[in-house]
Amino acid sequence: MKIYFAHPRNNFDYEKELYKPLRASILNSAHQFIFPHEKEANGSNSKGAIRSCDVFCAEVSQPATGVGIEIGWADMFDVPVLGFYKKGTKPSSSLNYIAREVIEYSDSNELVEKLSDSLAKI
Repeated sequence: MKIYFAHPRNNFDYEKELYKPLRASILNSAHQFIFPHEKEANGSNSKGAIRSCDVFCAEVSQPATGVGIEIGWADMFDVPVLGFYKKGTKPSSSLNYIAREVIEYSDSNELVEKLSDSLAKI
């Protein structure tokens, strides 16, 4: 599957928390991940990438306007949305109306594990 993974840019170490653990996981060989701020994706058209993906994942532990816009695009393109938030945070309740699942995780290892479980259901 082609999986787009949105996340906030500010106050979040997305390379350490998302990119490295997911690239190091078995999921990376089974799926194609698109990370919007990875060097290979710089300058890419996120709207077009979202339209062409099979699953849209969003890290929603903190509010981020750009992530919200991309969630809206995924919904508009009928791409299944999975929301992930770190234990101890509270994502927007409006995500429950769009996301197939809103999933709590405690660390990067659990995020990978829960993403794997969710992808198996799609």
